[in-house]
Amino acid sequence: MSDLRQIAFYGKGGIGKSTTSQNTLAALAEMGQKILIVGCDPKADSTRLILHAKAQDTVLSLAAEAGSVEDLELEDVLRVGYRDIKCVESGGPEPGVGCAGRGVITSINFLEEEGAYDNVDYVSYDVLGDVVCGGFAMPIRENKAQEIYIVMSGEMMAMYAANNISKGILKYANAGGVRLGGLICNERQTDKEYELADALAKRLNSKLIHFVPRDNVVQHAELRRMTVLEYDPGSKQAEEYRQLARKIHENKGKGTIPTPITMDELEELLLEFGIMQKEDASIIGKAAMAA
Repeated sequence: MSDLRQIAFYGKGGIGKSTTSQNTLAALAEMGQKILIVGCDPKADSTRLILHAKAQDTVLSLAAEAGSVEDLELEDVLRVGYRDIKCVESGGPEPGVGCAGRGVITSINFLEEEGAYDNVDYVSYDVLGDVVCGGFAMPIRENKAQEIYIVMSGEMMAMYAANNISKGILKYANAGGVRLGGLICNERQTDKEYELADALAKRLNSKLIHFVPRDNVVQHAELRRMTVLEYDPGSKQAEEYRQLARKIHENKGKGTIPTPITMDELEELLLEFGIMQKEDASIIGKAAMAA
């Protein structure tokens, strides 16, 4: 367990976090690393490209059928997919009923007790959206994830979410030792996107670990429920994910304690790069605060 790398991918909903994480983990597996993915999103879509399936049966749904999580065996919830990557989805309750974060807490505890973390090099948590509640913050709060990678873009709300997630990391950094591994910019082709992402990373006392260019091969692969590395291993995009995987692999012990900025400072950053006019700042700022 001492050499086990526990990483987590966070980011605003819809930013391409699950796609980025699965392609990156496929590249790590290609490098010979043994991987366990723990999906922490109630949609249970964190493993679909690895398993070539719509959605995996989740720990919570199987526990409900069996009576309780204590009635489950590890083989009930764990599936093995592309390049022998092990996959588990925590799941969540019916919409509007209960705390979705509860599935994360239940799943991680169960997996640890059942030995799922044995004989793997990486455990990767794919976590829903922002640090919205204690359950979704659990990989950070309980010192499970040692390195957090934030998937973002040059869009304001994605940057706002990245800054918020950094606040969550900072809250638990001194007590638990969790660190920000870096930002991953998933290109949306906004103005000065690379420069803006790089500047935000520096403001957060971190680095832009990789800029993932936009490429339609990602959508082609997703339609077939495959990673780009499996669908088109010789493509430029597959090589981008390999580069990202290598950077993460070489980033052990290099994470930082983030320095989140204020909403005013985020607006100033956008103004500095000419992305936003002064008259727009207060309107967008109010919308972000209300979100």
